[in-house]
Amino acid sequence: MTDAPKPWAQPMSPERFELMRTILDAPSPIGLEAAMTRGILEPHMRSFMPDDWAIHSFKGNAGIVLDTMPNAKDAFTVMVIGHADKIRMQVRSIGDDGKIWVNSDSMLPTTLIGHKVKLFSEDPSDLGNWRVIKGGTIEAIGAIHFADPKLRSGDSGIKGKMMYLELHIHGENKKKQIEALGIRPGDPIIYDRPIEKGFAPDTFSGAYLDNGLGCFVTAEIARLVADSDVKNVRYLAAMASHEEIGRFGSRVLAEQFRPDVSIAVDVAHDFTAAPGIGDRRYEPIAMGDGYTLTHGAVMSAQLNSIITQVSGDHDIPVQHELAGRDSGTDAMAAVLAAIDSASASIGFPIRNMHTISESGHTGDVDAAIHALYQTILHMDAMNDGKGITAQDLRDGHPRLDRSAVQSHLPMPELDSDSESN
Repeated sequence: MTDAPKPWAQPMSPERFELMRTILDAPSPIGLEAAMTRGILEPHMRSFMPDDWAIHSFKGNAGIVLDTMPNAKDAFTVMVIGHADKIRMQVRSIGDDGKIWVNSDSMLPTTLIGHKVKLFSEDPSDLGNWRVIKGGTIEAIGAIHFADPKLRSGDSGIKGKMMYLELHIHGENKKKQIEALGIRPGDPIIYDRPIEKGFAPDTFSGAYLDNGLGCFVTAEIARLVADSDVKNVRYLAAMASHEEIGRFGSRVLAEQFRPDVSIAVDVAHDFTAAPGIGDRRYEPIAMGDGYTLTHGAVMSAQLNSIITQVSGDHDIPVQHELAGRDSGTDAMAAVLAAIDSASASIGFPIRNMHTISESGHTGDVDAAIHALYQTILHMDAMNDGKGITAQDLRDGHPRLDRSAVQSHLPMPELDSDSESN
């Protein structure tokens, strides 16, 4: 490793932070992701991609895939997947008193109360065109004075069925006033809070780090590849849809392109800072300590070894976490689509996931970007510059039957400080 600058150890530039902020703020609830994919990411990637690259779009979802070698169908292919869809609330029904009852979806109901949101609805006089209604807040009990004693004391909690959108409608026929706006069951509602710089250095906070950050990473890798001389690896920067309801978009993309390697990029939990879970013995994953690499589920042990080795060679901080049956990310896309692809799952630890105040560290994001970019460069240079092959993966599965027998471990000498720790 040279003494070259380490982007993951430097503050993120204002220009890149603003790009990240813009991507995360794009209104892209589940099934309506085109604002992020087609409105933000596609123009951005077209601004730097060479003329012989391509961007693919799809009929059944708003996902996109940037393709560095659209005419090299037999090239070794690495697909990196972020998902553009956001968790959202939806309109359930409209009450006579003007309350718009909503579902809380994947959000903790208690965290919703009092927060401003944006409701998106089709124009009833011009279907296909959408309007956004801003200024409303999510409420549940109206005021503490109306709460039952157990709720006021904290002995009972807010339930999802209690949530409603307050648009401050007054006067006669409140329900009809709302219906006249074209609001109907199923209309999506999302938080109205872009990210902003956090108090601590290199931190940021806001809504929907999950998973505009993954899309930011895939696009940034594409920018780095555009400035490189990668010639043997076909890079596919995928921004998928429908991840939050079962990872349906990414499995479609995997089936369409059948990549040799598929790598999901998504958020992870900062377990060390999570309150009240110390006795669960989670992995000591911490925000600010580097990107995460998942082991278990369908993750490829040899691919994980390559990524870990490359990270070590470049002093890129990596934290290791585990999954049991399911990674919970788009890393499952290929196997769910019945595609033969070596899979990995990359993340960045955040706090307060699925709330309006998610928080993360820019260094972790840049560590993920450069770990994957350097992995692509490494694969491109394998086999004396001819590049990695699918056969390398077929022949590279670890053989535990050939494990070296070790009857005892030589114990290192510990100094007094180590012993005290």
